Order: sequence, then structure tokens, then C-alpha cells
Amino acid sequence: MSDLCKEIAKMGKGIGNENRYRILETLMKGPRTVGEVAKKVGLPQPAVSQHLKALKSANLVEDARQGQEVLYSVNVIYMATLLKKLAADLSKKK
Repeated sequence: MSDLCKEIAKMGKGIGNENRYRILETLMKGPRTVGEVAKKVGLPQPAVSQHLKALKSANLVEDARQGQEVLYSVNVIYMATLLKKLAADLSKKK
């Protein structure tokens, strides 16, 4: 399996869960703390933490410490780059 296939599979696994997708939608509106995300999506904070860990592992989310809080945001550059690579790869195979 090519590196691109592995990255796409990882991305698919990350957004393939409805709750993770809802978390990504929330983060698309701007950086948020775990507590803010939990409140927006209606999930317990520990569950959101686990989902954010999975999204971060798939490079779909980044975190940044701001004082005592950690803010999570969507890794838009990574996702856009990956999708461009996929489009280029698919267009070569026509």
C-alpha cells in the first residue's frame, strides 16, 4: 500500500465516525478547548478527549497551548494537501 493510500485510510478512519465528524465541524468554526467542544457536540468531556486524540493521531487536528488551556483546531493545510495529492493521483490513473 502506498504512503498516500495509508494517509487517506487514516483520514477516512478519523472522519468515518459521526462524533468525530461533528467535532471537526465544530472546530471548523475556530479553535476550541475540550470543554467547549464537549458542550457544542453534547458529548462527555472524556469522550471528546478520546476523539480529539484519534483526530490528532490522524493529523486532522492540531493543538496549541494557550496559558493553562489547550486549544484544538482543524489541520486544514494537511487535509487540503492530502486531498490535492489524491486528486492528482486519481487523474494520473485515467
